[in-house]
Amino acid sequence: MKTKFITASMVLLMLCVSSSTITAQQVAVPRGGPVGSWRLLGTVTANHTADHDAIIVAGPYDFFRRLKFKVTNAPLNMRKILVRYDDGGLPENVEVRYNIPQGGESREIDLKGGRRKIKSVEFWYDTKGFLNGRANVTLFGIK
Repeated sequence: MKTKFITASMVLLMLCVSSSTITAQQVAVPRGGPVGSWRLLGTVTANHTADHDAIIVAGPYDFFRRLKFKVTNAPLNMRKILVRYDDGGLPENVEVRYNIPQGGESREIDLKGGRRKIKSVEFWYDTKGFLNGRANVTLFGIK
């Protein structure tokens, strides 16, 4: 009986630890619009128990040449973003290393190769503390 309790406790502990590294993913379907206008691609909430989140960009309007993101509700230290393309090639690793204040936004990020069909964008970040709340990261793309 004691062995079963210890085994169950260990399984529960492993589930708790592994759940802190799971990334939240949101699927975004961009809307069409005129060339040269910023399009909303999606929003994720930076959780204090995870260190990265992803937005999956589903077609048909998923060709973009530049990205930017805005941070609301709390400050955030964005370390990097990882852009994966639909062609299956190597992902583009963009080092951001920027403390973004609440209401701030990133610089415009030019994607290599010009207009590329985006599969997903991963955000790697450090939250700025529990007292500041959860930061929302909103991603925009331009064609």
